[in-house]
Formats: sequence, C-alpha cells, structure tokens
Amino acid sequence: MGSGIAAHLANLGFEVDLLDINREATEEAWNRAKKAKPAHLYAPSYADAVRLGGIDTDLDRVAEADWVCEAIIENLDAKRDLYRRIIPMLKPEAKISSNTSSLPLSLLADGMPESFRRKFVGTHFFNPPRYLKLLELIPTDETDPAVIEEYKRFLEDHVARRVVLAKDTPGFIANRFGMWSMFHAIHTAERLHMSIEDVDAVCGPFLGRPRSAAFRLNDLVGIDVMTFIAKIMHDRCPDDPYRNTLNHPRSVDFLLEKGWIGQKAGQGYYRKEGREFLALDLQTHAYRNPIPQDFPVLKETAKLPLGERIRIALDSKDQAGEFLRLHLIPALHYATYLREEVSHNVQDFDRVMQWGFGWEMGPFQMIDAIGAGALQFDVPQFYQEGKVLASGGTYQTPAAEPQYRTIKDHPVVSAHQNFNVRDLGEGVMAIALTTKMGIVTPSLCTELLAFLETASGPMVLTSEARAFSVGFDLTYFSEKIAASDWDAIDLGLQKLQNLSVALSKHRIVSAVSGYCLGAGWEIAAACPKMLALSEANIGLPEAKVGLLPGGAGTARLRLRHQSSAADLVQGVLTLVRGQVSGSAGEAKELGYLRPTDEIVHHPDRLLADARAAALAVEVTPLPSWNHIEGPVVGMIDRQVDEITNSGEITAHDNIIGDRIKFVFAKCNSFEEGLVKEREMFLQLCKNALSVARIHHMIETGKPLRN
Repeated sequence: MGSGIAAHLANLGFEVDLLDINREATEEAWNRAKKAKPAHLYAPSYADAVRLGGIDTDLDRVAEADWVCEAIIENLDAKRDLYRRIIPMLKPEAKISSNTSSLPLSLLADGMPESFRRKFVGTHFFNPPRYLKLLELIPTDETDPAVIEEYKRFLEDHVARRVVLAKDTPGFIANRFGMWSMFHAIHTAERLHMSIEDVDAVCGPFLGRPRSAAFRLNDLVGIDVMTFIAKIMHDRCPDDPYRNTLNHPRSVDFLLEKGWIGQKAGQGYYRKEGREFLALDLQTHAYRNPIPQDFPVLKETAKLPLGERIRIALDSKDQAGEFLRLHLIPALHYATYLREEVSHNVQDFDRVMQWGFGWEMGPFQMIDAIGAGALQFDVPQFYQEGKVLASGGTYQTPAAEPQYRTIKDHPVVSAHQNFNVRDLGEGVMAIALTTKMGIVTPSLCTELLAFLETASGPMVLTSEARAFSVGFDLTYFSEKIAASDWDAIDLGLQKLQNLSVALSKHRIVSAVSGYCLGAGWEIAAACPKMLALSEANIGLPEAKVGLLPGGAGTARLRLRHQSSAADLVQGVLTLVRGQVSGSAGEAKELGYLRPTDEIVHHPDRLLADARAAALAVEVTPLPSWNHIEGPVVGMIDRQVDEITNSGEITAHDNIIGDRIKFVFAKCNSFEEGLVKEREMFLQLCKNALSVARIHHMIETGKPLRN
C-alpha cells in the first residue's frame, strides 16, 4: 500500500521518499509496484521521482518532508514506536498522518506530544490509489479543526482525492460496512447453495456495482486481507449485534488453508486457465467450468432505473430474488444501524461506497430509490428537498461543490443533432458531443463547422458520453468502400480536416476523458489547448483497422515529432503501431499531448479546470513545417523493417508505414500533408487487407492482425 501511495504521488509530480524496514525491503516492494497490473505509474519514467531508502539508515530524511504518510503494518505498538522516533525530526509545519485501515487514531496518538496530536489524522487511501479516488479523513477529538480543513483542501486540490470525513471508529465507514457486506454475500451464497457465477450476476451491474461484483472482488482484495480486517472488526466491536457475520464462511477457511487467497496467488474463488476462468464450487470446493446464469428477471429489468429494477427483483421467486431478500435487505438494515456511529450524515456514508467500492448508489440512496415501504423499513426519507439526514435526525444542506459539477449539471443553451451547447458560466460555453461514445460522423463535422462560423468567445469542447470520442464512424467508410464511392470518403475526410482547421482558430479548450482516439484526437488536438484526465487513453490507432489518420492526424503528429530525424522516426513508429496511451502522462511522452497541454489528475475536476483554461486560452499559430536534414526515408524504412522482421507488426502494417512515411518525410507543408494523408487513406481503402481489418473491427470490436 505504501508503494501504491508513493507511485500515486509521483504521478502527481511530488518528490517522494519511500522507506521500509531497510533498503532491501523497500527495493523489493517498489519493484513489485513497478510491475503491478493495473499499473501504479502513468509511465516508467515517473518512477524517477521516488527515492528509496530504509528506516534503519535513512529515517533522517523525515526532516526534509512536508508530509509524512505512515503506512506500515497494522500493529498499534509498531506504529507508535515509529512515531516516537520521527517526532523529534518533523518540521513544525509538516503534516503527519497514518494510512491505517482499522486502528483507532485516538489510540495511535495517545501519549504523544500535544503538537503531534493537534495535527495528526488518518488518511485512509483505497487500493490501488491511482484508480480509487476516495480518501477517508479521520481526525481525533484532539485534532485542530483548522488542521482538518487544511488537510481536506490539500488532499482535494493537490492529491486528487474526494475526501469523506469519517468518525474515529473501528474500520471507519468503508471497512466496517464494506467488509461486512462482502462476508455477508459469501454466507448467503453458501446458505442458498448458489454458484459464485450466479451471485456475481446479481451483485454486478444489475445492482449498480462494478463487474467485479462479489466473488471477483473478494479475489481482488485478497482472502487474507479480508479475514485480517474482519478479525479486527469482530474483536473491536463486541457490542455490534451483526458482528458474527464476520466469522469465516466455510469456503474462506478452505481457501486460506490451501493458500488460494485470490488474484495475487493466481487463484481464489476464480482460477484463470489460459483465457478462461474456472469457478470454485462452494459445495465441493473443486474448480469447474463456469455455469451461465439464467435469471430472466435480471434481463427483463436491466434497462430500468436502479431502484425500480431492484424493487421488481425483490419479488422474484427465483434464486436471484431469494438472494436479494436474504443479502441486500439485511445489508441495508446494517447500514441504518451503523450510520450515526460511523458517519456524520448519510451522504458521507453513501459517498464512501460510491467512491471506494464503485457503487452507483450508496445504501441510503438505494433505500430511498427502492422505497422504504417496499423494504418494510421504518425509516425516514434520507434525502429530501436538497437536504440530507445528519446525525441526530436533523436535515442538513450539503456544502456547494461547483468544482465537481458534471456537464449535465449545466443548462443547455441550444440543442443540435450531434451536440449540445451548455452554459458553463463566466461567459464560457461547452460544446458537448451527444453521439454514442462521442463517435465522429460527417454530419457532426458539417453541423459543428456551421456552428463555429458564428460562434465566439471562450469555449470547451467535450462530450456527454463516458468517453470523449472513440473515433470516426467506421461503418461510413465500410459502406462507401462497398459502393466504391471514393469521392464520398474523400469528402468525409475533407470535412474532418476542415473542422480541425476551424477549431484551431477559436478560443477553445478540449476536455477529454476516457477514450480520445482517431478522429476524436484529431479534433481535440486541433484546439489551442487540450486538457486530458490523467487516466485518458489517447492515440491514433488507425493502423489497427488498416488505415492511417486522415483527418489531419498524420500531418499534425508530424508537427509534434520534427525536432530531429530520430524524433520523426519515432512519430512514424507510433502511428504504425497504432499506439494508444495507458494514461495522459504516457500520451505526453508519445507526442499526443503538447508541452502546453495540461493533465488533470483529479477525476472530478476536468470540466471546472477546462472552464478556467478557456478563460485564459488564446489562438496560437500552427508551428512551421520543419525540413529535417539527413537520410530520413532510409531511417524510417530501416526501423519499420526491423519491427516487421521481429514480428511486432505485419507486412501489411509495413505497407501502412510506407504511406505514413510519405507524409512525414516527403511533404513540404502542413497543407500538402493534409492532401497527401487523404490520398494515402484512399489507397488503403482499396486494399483488401485493410478492408478485412475494418470489417473485423465493426463485427467484433477487436483488431485483426493480418
């Protein structure tokens, strides 16, 4: 966990010292972190911001630190001994916190100097820190209120967290309720003799939860971690009438005995063999092929709002309904029992489950959505008239959070066929794509070009979908190829190029998240400034469908790679490989983001940051098309042939590379590059292997390597 936090902070630009018992232990942990999947670091180069050391030899580095985040073993004495050693070294203004997930902060701070107790808090990150935005902030009764507010601002503004203030109780909110719910699902499955696949079918997206559902989540967390936390909760909550749920289910004991503790051991409730996952039979404890679930109620209600579909499923007479009655209803009951003990209001409780566990709704939102009457709960409405139920039974108006408003929170000024124009305030308008997954079509290009002819003032180009754009509509090209309508293909590309040029002449900032691919990148990168969420996948993967970027993408990337002949070669290889970044940080290394573009690390602040950037953005001229001296053509051929011979790309990719080379090495201006990339695009559309790639992507959603 400490390595994950260190990697997250390095991604954000902090200089980090990582210390374990000794340097050898630190190096071992850090090497594991660098190999972790999903990756902890945006790109390998970010590891350079982390300096390794050992507590035995380098503890004096604490004196340099602005923030000391302790994340050692969950042992009260070990943590307190460490604090006694570092307290004399701390700068007066330094922050000090513990990443404990279960130990009371008041016990950790007990007997420490007043100056320490005043600024000591719990900063409970969720694993892996790069991907989970929740942080539970836990003060003690002695923590200075001003320090709490300072921590909250720091963590939200600089550490990219959504902060929930939790009470200093065992396990806080997340582990106290979340771990109980995980154990309760296992007990219920064993009681009903249900397969783990059936339970996961109910507990995944149907319940508004991630696809990891119940048993896949157990494997991700680790059976050993689950039982460790459960024991602490059981021992520290002797008066909790629900605590026996934390006793080990039969399958948990079996998996612990075998050492099959989940994903890190290669097997747990599921075991991967080749491309298939085998499932553990809860009765025989043998692995078997998965059994497809067949619950008609899940399919029939899948498109209904969450509360409505759960309400219907609760009345179902099949095992899905029985599981919901025996698991979900008790879990919601437990939440109502806990709420005043662990949280300041129901919104905080709900946010923990949403931000830390990926739930669409927290338990109290869910009760309101299902209806207390349908659940036979004697509870008040938890959310009403913009207020939330707080401790003591009073309703509070939550603090305004304009920095976290989503695109749909802003009013529509004008609605168009393919996009909405929304008012972001302060004179900034948002052009928000409304096509599925932000797909770019000729009609979108035509409509947006017409809008830009009369538009003025600062703007933000974004999308109302989860992805900014997955690229151009491939079916358009497929249909035109089938009809040999080459003029229509060329016209579609011209419209896309014209849109790219038009965007570059306006005070407009593109704000991208999710996927920003192909034509999506071509319009986003044309804007004078681009803001990308740190986890955005950005790139030009056209080669994987047998093409090259034809909407100014090839010519524009050539401008990003013209510092030298070697740089030009790297740009060609990027396009030949169809590389898509795993993060915005990697996108900057690949040239998809300019040095002047910005990476937004906070997952919920992209729009607010883009609005601020739009107020300051100015139109900038296109860079000059530099002529590169040297044997560029030969260098490109040599490198492309090398990766062809190694098997990294195919002979057809080599042909695509030859077309890209023409734009990169033989054109003399951006305008000529636009003409030539369309010409090369059309040539590839007439190639049977490219056509096969296009069809395969449309039919399967996966690239064909032919």
